[in-house]
Amino acid sequence: MASVNKVILLGHLGRDPETKNFENGGSVCSFTMATTESYWDKEKSQRVDLPTEWHNIRITRPGLIKIAQQYLHKGSQVYLEGSLRTRQYQTKEGETKYFTEVSVNDMVLTGGRPNGEAGAPSGHTEMSAPVAVPASMGDDDLPF
Repeated sequence: MASVNKVILLGHLGRDPETKNFENGGSVCSFTMATTESYWDKEKSQRVDLPTEWHNIRITRPGLIKIAQQYLHKGSQVYLEGSLRTRQYQTKEGETKYFTEVSVNDMVLTGGRPNGEAGAPSGHTEMSAPVAVPASMGDDDLPF
């Protein structure tokens, strides 16, 4: 039987990314990310936001760490794809604690350019708004 461990998140950073460098030359970047779902309540004719979910994010790929360090900050909007990982550690009292986080495989910057920055990171796209298909384009206009 097959299984899948895939996480897709679109949200905002809760804090600036923190990077730790190790003696072996490796590094890891971590931050928290907030996501909020909402729906339209027809009876009240208003949008209802569900409680905000907080996610622990971990990046270990050197290229993505560099982009995170350079372009992400508290409040930045970002799209992430990755998988769930659970780690454990021992407290000083000897109690075992578990920590679940998203291990990032791919990242796309989705917010606008902060403070008029001229360039975007190579290989990634910054979008200020989603691309819209013209309403005049019907099914008959599609080439397939």
